[in-house]
Amino acid sequence: MKDKNRGIICIILSAFSFALMALFLKLSGDLPAIEKSFFRNLVAVVIAFIMIIRSKEKIQIQKRNLHWFILRSLFGTLGIFCNFYAVDHLVLSDASCLNKLSPFFVIVFSYLVLKEKITPTQCACVIAAFVGSLFIVKPSFAGGMTPAAVIGFAGGMCAGFAYTCVRKLGLRGERGPMIVLFFSTFSMLACVPYLIMDFHPISARQIFFLLLTGLAAAGGQFGVTAAYTYAPAREISVYDYTQIMFSAIMGLLVFGQLPDMLSFVGYCVIIAAGVIMFLYNKRRGGN
Repeated sequence: MKDKNRGIICIILSAFSFALMALFLKLSGDLPAIEKSFFRNLVAVVIAFIMIIRSKEKIQIQKRNLHWFILRSLFGTLGIFCNFYAVDHLVLSDASCLNKLSPFFVIVFSYLVLKEKITPTQCACVIAAFVGSLFIVKPSFAGGMTPAAVIGFAGGMCAGFAYTCVRKLGLRGERGPMIVLFFSTFSMLACVPYLIMDFHPISARQIFFLLLTGLAAAGGQFGVTAAYTYAPAREISVYDYTQIMFSAIMGLLVFGQLPDMLSFVGYCVIIAAGVIMFLYNKRRGGN
């Protein structure tokens, strides 16, 4: 049960880090999402590389896991591109909410791909959190499904599949820093062709916030990677929704973005789902 507690702590810290990432991303100004993604992954590559070197372990992966590394990296990269676009074009808390549909998809994909069982109570809690998310996003959909909202939703789905692959890699004995290094390098290289063809000049202020974006993203990435290697998605993924609350607070303090009543209803539903999930898991496992 200690691993489950570690997983919960890691995923909440990851949610806070990703909320900071979205804040710094928005503060970095008007730059293409792919260009922002390059700097986000550059910092993660450096940190992951240093961690592996300091541990004196070899930089290698098991050949039998290569396809899982590629799937994790491909869908993770698509998720980043979609999320960054949504952050630039939606209210901060709405963009984070769409990205945090990923825990719902993690549960679904973990059942389909990893054959991890889901109890009715766990399923109900995740669905409740999903419904709460829709309350938050609803203002953005008032005039119809905007392209940014659709792209943000797709990003959440891609991230959900990517995190399922992280869980699979953890079960197969792959190390967290190696998973982060492979993914971040893959994502960074995927941005290079675009940067060569259409690079936008970056000011010193923007570079500063992009570096902070990268640091926060690295913290979030290491946190979520550790979380899903410690515990099954069905037991901890609902705590990932705390990012929505973190983003709402940051959006209010920094940008003066005040969510409406429907959004607050959504936050309450999500918090309630998290509390019920925690009490249910505690009763089942005694943690």
